Amino acid sequence: MKDATRGTSAVEEALAAHRPRRAMASPLLCVLLYLLRHLTACHAARDIITPDRPLAGNETLVSGGEGNFALGFFTPPGANSTYLGVWYNKVSLRTVVWVANREAPIAGAVGDNPGATLSVSAGGTLAIAAGNRTVVWSVEPASRLASPAAQILDNGNLVLKDGAGGVAWEGFDYPTDTLLPEMKLGIDYVKGKNRTLTSWKSPSDPSPGPVAMVMDTSGDPQVFIWNGGEKVWRSGPWDGVQFTGVPDTATYSGFTFSFVNSAREVTYSFQVHNVSIISHLGVVSTGNYGLLQRSTWVEAARAWNLYWYAPKDQCDAVSPCGPNGVCDTNNMPVCSCLRGFTPRTPAAWALRDGRDGCVRSTPLDCRNGTDGFVTVRHAKVPDTERSAVDWSLTLDQCRQACLRNCSCTAYASANVSGGAGGGRRAGAGSGCVMWTTGLTDLRVYPDFGQDLFVRLAAVDLDVEAKSREARIKIAVGASVSALALLLAVAGLLIWSWRRRLTRTDGSSKWSSSRPTGRRYEGSSHGDDLELPIFDVGTIAAATDGYSIENKLGEGGFGPVYKGKLEDGMEIAVKTLSKTSAQGLDEFKNEVLLIAKLQHRNLVRLLGCSVSGQERMLVYEYMANKSLDYFLFEKDNVVLDWQVRYRIIEGITRGLLYLHQDSRYRIIHRDLKAANVLLDKEMTPKISDFGMARIFGNEETEINTRKVVGTYGYMSPEYAMDGIFSVKSDVFSYGVLLLEIVSGRRNRGVYSYSNNQSLLGHAWSLWNEEKSIELADERMNGSFNSDEVHKCIRVGLLCVQENPDDRPLMSQVLLMLASTDATSLPTPKQPGFAARRVLMETDTSSTKPDCSIFDSATITMLEGR
Repeated sequence: MKDATRGTSAVEEALAAHRPRRAMASPLLCVLLYLLRHLTACHAARDIITPDRPLAGNETLVSGGEGNFALGFFTPPGANSTYLGVWYNKVSLRTVVWVANREAPIAGAVGDNPGATLSVSAGGTLAIAAGNRTVVWSVEPASRLASPAAQILDNGNLVLKDGAGGVAWEGFDYPTDTLLPEMKLGIDYVKGKNRTLTSWKSPSDPSPGPVAMVMDTSGDPQVFIWNGGEKVWRSGPWDGVQFTGVPDTATYSGFTFSFVNSAREVTYSFQVHNVSIISHLGVVSTGNYGLLQRSTWVEAARAWNLYWYAPKDQCDAVSPCGPNGVCDTNNMPVCSCLRGFTPRTPAAWALRDGRDGCVRSTPLDCRNGTDGFVTVRHAKVPDTERSAVDWSLTLDQCRQACLRNCSCTAYASANVSGGAGGGRRAGAGSGCVMWTTGLTDLRVYPDFGQDLFVRLAAVDLDVEAKSREARIKIAVGASVSALALLLAVAGLLIWSWRRRLTRTDGSSKWSSSRPTGRRYEGSSHGDDLELPIFDVGTIAAATDGYSIENKLGEGGFGPVYKGKLEDGMEIAVKTLSKTSAQGLDEFKNEVLLIAKLQHRNLVRLLGCSVSGQERMLVYEYMANKSLDYFLFEKDNVVLDWQVRYRIIEGITRGLLYLHQDSRYRIIHRDLKAANVLLDKEMTPKISDFGMARIFGNEETEINTRKVVGTYGYMSPEYAMDGIFSVKSDVFSYGVLLLEIVSGRRNRGVYSYSNNQSLLGHAWSLWNEEKSIELADERMNGSFNSDEVHKCIRVGLLCVQENPDDRPLMSQVLLMLASTDATSLPTPKQPGFAARRVLMETDTSSTKPDCSIFDSATITMLEGR
């Protein structure tokens, strides 16, 4: 109303300036001013419903204050039903965050239901009715309200209140799929409400879906994500700072998180400090980007940016390593037993199935009091559903209480917020959590998490060994000084001899450690490569002597062979050829990188072999070869659109993991169809990390004099100037996306186009509004045209000339999830990298078109 008044006053002042100084205002002028005020007031948005003024099907309420939220009737894309919902008022892409009648829609689209109403009765009943006055949803207060009204607040909460402002009912007590700032998840014992989030059944159906976010108050409270009847993710308990299963919460800026555990309520909520930041937490039932997502709105991109999601890796699953097993995505394999434990079913563990967990190597000796504890650092503590919590104990008292209880298997601090360094070291924090059962769903992180103290028998703590070691040290102490010089000289001679031998053999040394009965103590997170080492004989036998029948193809290193180990596991063996364009450095780079990466859309490294000049990588076997085989070579098999779209989604997830969600920030630098492998279910797996680079946390781009990659996929700034960043990979991804849609390589001249590349052809069709013609003709029109349009648009956004204009992979992921492609940004001119490289590096007319080398990985050295 302030804006309306201000506008009217300006009109009055303008009219007053033209009045005769001594003339009285005419009746006509007074009428005009009255009408102006009345019309302006009518157009001002309202935020309240009263018994005499309901909300009609074609009307919208806008919250007061900043006008952050709107309330009205809507029809989801692809649906033919009408719902009442709340959505963001300042977000250009309509995002519904709350639905009233999700289980009782009005038949027909919203445009066909102008007579639908949301009304408040004289007694305070809030009701939704169809045009024929059939009530489909209603809320009746416990007692009759005086002067009732319904109002949409500026935090998105729809409230029913009386004339004095007392709230009788509120929508925040009945969340749907979205948690907004100030909204609470969990149990309110006073109101008798259990606030949970439940996903939509589909993007076109707001009715309750299979995915739910629920607070479990058993033991030490924690949050679970359920998918149907299965627990698929656990938050871990609140440690005073964050949920232990969401350790990066401490790095969030601009957010405040609150967890209340009292006799009145057990709830979780969050606040956003900066009013310009729009963020929410939501559950989804479709897509492959996690079932729980935190998103923030990026106005410049006009898209939601995926800030965080879960589950995101195999250790996020509930107890993948079973009782007393520990999951660590930075180890290979990810499951191992705690110190003092061995696999319950060794045969299953050999096949990397750790769900049976581990058992103690030595029984505890509670009676004699010889047991002790080993510390597991940086832990997401085990499932606390059956744990016991005593807030009166310190951490030292907790240790003693655990030792007195012969059933106690581990303990930890209940609140780590009060100690130095965040309270995550021994002796810090307050409260006591004790476990008396097997330790399930335990995982560790590289940097975050808290200390867990696991009870072990003395023999497994090496107490006797340590005492014996101390006695030996005392006995030989006098001899050490005398021997030190002799040992140093001997060591120097041996080192010199081995160095000469190494040079003579022409081999290079690099560090790798072979796992032998590895046990996880939780105190080491070094970069030692714990990877199985295969001997050459085993690989030769598996590949039938590297027979030509088992040869799968030729990679950047050398030949790739199919093999089968003695246990029946099929493998792919990648050999390093002596004449390979890629050498030992690239081989080492691939081993060290991929051994630390675990994602369903990255190819899995099983081991390696290093013997003299023989170097090989052993991967999981991909039954369907590479993506380029299906797109460009195999004419008798055409990928249908559903398969292509799943492949696009999988590649997106894999690349997002490399850029954002893995332990390292990794730039692939050679993403192309030939480096996307397909398993027997056509799940895409990004492969070939020989050219990949790790980015530091503060680095945004790197300049290199050694340009590597593949013509046709290289971004302009990388090909021309040697500058690469995550946006270089985004460019390659965009090219690959357009290739998947079109079934054509990014090279050559099309007979019906003057453009020299797939990018130019796609850009030309886009400008002519004929982009659908880019779709692979072999699909015979059997595809979802909206999804094809969306993918082409996203592909063109990714290959824009200016890297700053290209989206991040997290934004790409959300664009693909969008149901309204027209809301996406408009792409600008693509970068024609291969053409520019050809023109500027060699202008000779006799040089062949570089497009014939599109699919070959190249290395280009620039002069100083």
